Amino acid sequence: MDQATLLWIAGLLLVIVGFAGLLLPAIPGPPLLFLGLVAMAWAEDFQYVGFWMLGVLALMTVLAYFIDFAATAFGAKRFGASSRATVGAAIGTLVGLFFGVPGILLGPFLGAAIGELSLRRPIGEAGRAGIGATIGLAIGAAFKIALAFAMVGIFVLARFFNAN
Repeated sequence: MDQATLLWIAGLLLVIVGFAGLLLPAIPGPPLLFLGLVAMAWAEDFQYVGFWMLGVLALMTVLAYFIDFAATAFGAKRFGASSRATVGAAIGTLVGLFFGVPGILLGPFLGAAIGELSLRRPIGEAGRAGIGATIGLAIGAAFKIALAFAMVGIFVLARFFNAN
């Protein structure tokens, strides 16, 4: 197998794992997706997708992380959560990974609620903070997925219509 074929295969695998990482917080989805696109551009010596276009895709990768954090904070704050609840939601997300899909869905909620309860807030406020953090994480995931599809779309347009 030649180098170009290996780069295309590696690129496609990175893109697939990157898409999985958009929903699984333990996998850095946007950077892996970006690296996959770089590998595919490199396979053709950046003839179709050049450095300028890769710069745009790199900015979109950074934007994906900003959106993720901003959406979680917005969701929690919109429902009246404290900063401790926001941190709790992040910790709950990480701990939830060890419990599969139920943990991923319930982790942010429980983390935010525990964060609020640690400040001796009423259970109703803790529940609202948990709901807000969970909604924020879901909104962030939706935006990240949309951004990932846009990145792939831009790459495909540049590659097949030579928009470079």
